[in-house]
Amino acid sequence: MTTLLVGFLAAALLLGVRAWCVLRGHGTPRSRKKEAVSLLAVAGSGGHTTEMLRLLGNLSTAYSPRYYVLAETDTMSEERIRSFESTRNNESRPPLDEIRKLFARSNQYSIHRIPRSREVRQSWISSVFTSIKSALHCFPLTARLRPDVILCNGPGTCVPVCLSALLLGIIGIKKTIIIYVESICRVESLSLTGQILYYFSNVFIVQWPLLKDKYPKSIYLGRLV
Repeated sequence: MTTLLVGFLAAALLLGVRAWCVLRGHGTPRSRKKEAVSLLAVAGSGGHTTEMLRLLGNLSTAYSPRYYVLAETDTMSEERIRSFESTRNNESRPPLDEIRKLFARSNQYSIHRIPRSREVRQSWISSVFTSIKSALHCFPLTARLRPDVILCNGPGTCVPVCLSALLLGIIGIKKTIIIYVESICRVESLSLTGQILYYFSNVFIVQWPLLKDKYPKSIYLGRLV
């Protein structure tokens, strides 16, 4: 019994040290040369998806393949994502032979659904159970996709996705860069999702100077959407 307890404590200590190391270096992503960077974008119903697609429209086609994650109850985002990707691919014209392979990969995207972690006006007590259910779906999905970058901007779906990616880094499977862009609607305070991911994201971007003053880790780049 004593040996088992010592082994458990040793394993917990090693996991704690590993988590500390990952979180300590979480804000300083290393630059690397790579032909393409796989990107996971978290979509949310309504304005979140609108802002996300505007952000993606400003990114180069080097971010490929692109994985979109949205809640099962989101009935609008999938159609808007497919329309966006169709327009994007029609506008892409490789100017040089050297980058034709890169642009050829710009067609690669897929859409994945997970249980919503919290519905609008859902009670906090019941949201604990739905969040756990969502996290249980997120981890195998994130482990299978293994994105290089996660881009999110506020919907509650972001939290289980990002925490799953963080866990992959802790156990040494995949180090993923998490970029959070707070919604343009948040002028004086962060959203609940922002308050959580402020401590776990590599890059945390706000679109109003007042938020930069309140949250020194954040980056203010002006209006992005």
